[in-house]
Amino acid sequence: MELSSKKKLHALSLAEKIQVLELLDESKMSQSEVARRFQVSQPQISRICKNKEKLLADWCSGTANRERKRKRESKYSGIDEALLCWYHIARAKAWDVTGPMLLHKAKELADIMGQDFVPSIGWLVRWKRRNNVGFGARHVLAPSFPPEPPPPGLTSQAQLPLSLKDFSPEDVFGCAELPLLYRAVPGNLGACDQVQVLLCANSRGTEKRRILLGGLQAAPRCFFGVRSEALPASYHPDLGVPWLEWLAQFDRDMGQQGRQVALLLAARVVEGLAGLPGLYHVKLLPLAASSTTPPLPSSVVRAFKAHYRQRLLGKLAAIQSDRDGTSLAEAAAGITVLDALHVASAAWAKVPPQLIFSSFVQEGLAPGKAPPSSHKASEMPPVPGGLSLEEFSRFVDLEGEEPGPGVCKEETGTEDEEGDREGAFEPLPTKADALRAVGTLRRWFECNSTSPELFEKFYDCEEEVERLCCL
Repeated sequence: MELSSKKKLHALSLAEKIQVLELLDESKMSQSEVARRFQVSQPQISRICKNKEKLLADWCSGTANRERKRKRESKYSGIDEALLCWYHIARAKAWDVTGPMLLHKAKELADIMGQDFVPSIGWLVRWKRRNNVGFGARHVLAPSFPPEPPPPGLTSQAQLPLSLKDFSPEDVFGCAELPLLYRAVPGNLGACDQVQVLLCANSRGTEKRRILLGGLQAAPRCFFGVRSEALPASYHPDLGVPWLEWLAQFDRDMGQQGRQVALLLAARVVEGLAGLPGLYHVKLLPLAASSTTPPLPSSVVRAFKAHYRQRLLGKLAAIQSDRDGTSLAEAAAGITVLDALHVASAAWAKVPPQLIFSSFVQEGLAPGKAPPSSHKASEMPPVPGGLSLEEFSRFVDLEGEEPGPGVCKEETGTEDEEGDREGAFEPLPTKADALRAVGTLRRWFECNSTSPELFEKFYDCEEEVERLCCL
């Protein structure tokens, strides 16, 4: 009896898979019809749809081999990515990169990352195939924007002929410093109620750096007994950004991950970094002084401010419901810098990665192209009750208005004066207080919650409180 031969598998290349996704997005064809057109099975089309985000990320990176039909993930993906970053930078420097150089660098990166790995010729061949790397003629990629002449005194790393094309979207970061009137309410804002916020994210939107918040006072009373390392954001006792220490920490973090990243900065910021020590993993790409493009897209900054203002109004509305007759301005007077730090951290987490990625691409600040048929995520959260869309939009942008007079008790005067006004520091909560508070919160949810899913989030919090109480 003659054995039937196995049906030959027809695998699609990355380029063909992107065509499949475009067909499904832009036409009314079913998966079965698309499968017949490409002469593959319907389950294969279904798997392509399931892996849509990963395929689009590979396509937009510009480094993937678009004709490759199967992508076998490396066991040492961290070394893979770090070596690819180093390779792009070496090509930007017009180095003649050879196979032995790559093998030596791969071993060096493995040792830095603490991995027991010895690269072989076979591994290098597969790495080149995975990342579409070839040893052609040397070339230097021109910057996407005309660079400003580097100021005298800058270290050599700021003068390298790097461009955005030398980095994958995950390794291109932009940052912005912005003033924030942290407890302003519609129709009532004070000049003293201001903090400075530093936001930083990569162009893919998959990595947001910890927020830095700067205020006028060295040690606000609200920080008494607080462990700074446990906070979701950092506080700096000045409205100016401490660029030297912030960049040094950023460089250390990237070094621990074995990465080489680019950081977009305004030209005026780079000019002020004449005393900057050597950065080994963060490469500064200054925007031209004449450029109107911000290093972090303005739509991303506005989305952060919109989420901050919405969350703040929600918090104030809850305070008003507990205190009859309290006006919005009176409720806002109790908001501290520590409250603002938490609200800002929550607002930053709410800015969607899709918005960040599309904004970077549209501003020309990220390599690659926007995914096909992509829709820009809305930068505005739902409008709070009692405000029209126009009123809320104006409220989001109120930093551009002229602030009125105001007194900010937490950020004016000496600590002795504050002590006379407010008395002794509030005692720190004990373990018994924490357990009672959790019990009270659970009871309140039992009597007022409308969704059992809320308890799933509560149980995580309850478990963490109980764990900390046992330490």
